[in-house]
Amino acid sequence: MKDKNDIVANWLPRYTGTPLDGFGQHVLLTNFGHYVERFAEWHDVPVLGREKAMPNATADGITMINFGMGSPNAATVMDLLSAIAPKARCFSASAAGSSARTSSAIWCCRSRRSAARARRTTICCPKFPRCRRSSCSERCPR
Repeated sequence: MKDKNDIVANWLPRYTGTPLDGFGQHVLLTNFGHYVERFAEWHDVPVLGREKAMPNATADGITMINFGMGSPNAATVMDLLSAIAPKARCFSASAAGSSARTSSAIWCCRSRRSAARARRTTICCPKFPRCRRSSCSERCPR
């Protein structure tokens, strides 16, 4: 392994238990293991890498990966995904210690954007999913 491309091509399968050609072109990232289980059940596919750091399931060109807990794991999986160059990546995660109004967040980015430049959308009210933090007082009954 001499450069970053070699490293990520080696580490992504090691962390996930899935060969590079087993990933879909769209990747959903979560820190909830139950989401991967449900995704696999709904699509009748196996969960791969249960014994690895990042279990995952792939169906219909979409791969869902549980990256575990912590910002370092989130950053690691974003770097490792450069090995497969997905068309899109989307985070669906919960941040401990956040207020109840901002604890769930979704970050989406195209594959050519870095995670740091990803657009962040905060969902503050489960009953009004289009409600955003910046306009919450206007549209949300909270």
